[in-house]
Amino acid sequence: MRIRISRRRLLEYAAAGISAFAAPDLVRAQSVTKPVVKDETFVATPVSIDVNARPIASFDPRDRSHVRFGSLEWRSGLVLTSPFRGFGGLSALRLDPKGEKFIALSDKGSWFTGRIVYSGREMKGLADVEASPMIGPDDKPITSRGWFDSESLALDGSLAYVGLERVNQLLRFDFSKGFTRSRGEVVPMPAAVKKLPYNQGLEALVFVPKGQPLAGTLIAMSERGLDPQGNLIAFLVGGPTPGQFSVRRTNNFDISDAVLLPSGDLLILERKFSLFSGVGIRIRRIPLKSIAPGALVDGPSIFDADLGQEIDNMEGIDATVTPEGDTVLTMVSDDNFSLLQRTLLLQFTLAE
Repeated sequence: MRIRISRRRLLEYAAAGISAFAAPDLVRAQSVTKPVVKDETFVATPVSIDVNARPIASFDPRDRSHVRFGSLEWRSGLVLTSPFRGFGGLSALRLDPKGEKFIALSDKGSWFTGRIVYSGREMKGLADVEASPMIGPDDKPITSRGWFDSESLALDGSLAYVGLERVNQLLRFDFSKGFTRSRGEVVPMPAAVKKLPYNQGLEALVFVPKGQPLAGTLIAMSERGLDPQGNLIAFLVGGPTPGQFSVRRTNNFDISDAVLLPSGDLLILERKFSLFSGVGIRIRRIPLKSIAPGALVDGPSIFDADLGQEIDNMEGIDATVTPEGDTVLTMVSDDNFSLLQRTLLLQFTLAE
């Protein structure tokens, strides 16, 4: 007898076994096998790849006229697939100011670069996509030394910072020295970073530019590292006031990424999973000026969604501003290289 299971239920089952549920002008960019069994999800050398895109007609499949979700207004979305086995696991995304050229990273230690193709305001596909391995201080792919779960990305001019969740380390790449071919150097971090839980460590990075409070600071947030009060641990690295602070944890949500708006507000992308309530995501808005060493920060949710909408394991978020002055939020999902999950690219307009 054939038993039919909905995609929603399959996603819930799959999520139960994964941890988080459980720019300069970017130009086109130029893995490692396990000891016994080859893992084709690792990128061994730089390679141009094809990525197929299927449009998502509506964020709410039950009602196409429904376009407003909290403070966000639906623009367009894509389901991404590729014949290249190493495509997937996308955990962070940064766009150029036009919202076209992108750099993303996979939790298997890979870079992905390319551009988003638009028709008017709607995304239609990806072009010029390249995959390449992330190179460590020894000129070898970082996966060769067991550095997996590259989960977070922040840009400061030509410098790119990457958080490695599995080992709770931070790498800095100077893109002026070869873009994605450049070597990552280890950045010293507070001792408390090493004490973050296994596979629940550094999950979101934001660099604060000039003209903002905390200018020159790298904000690093953990997925589910908890302080004694059960709130999420975060760090201010460098800048005028380095130190540790906390983000109030509510309703069992964990941090998956963050982005700083030109207005000076920090948007934190969060997600949760349980076998009883399923998968949920939300975005909280927190004033940057409220963040300081020792602070406990909080802010209202401006967006909430569950499996009734077109979501998956949403792990990356970025913000760009159109020539018309609209703030566009772009989110990407990590499919965990699972047939039961999808790589989604979603865009919304932020209604201030």
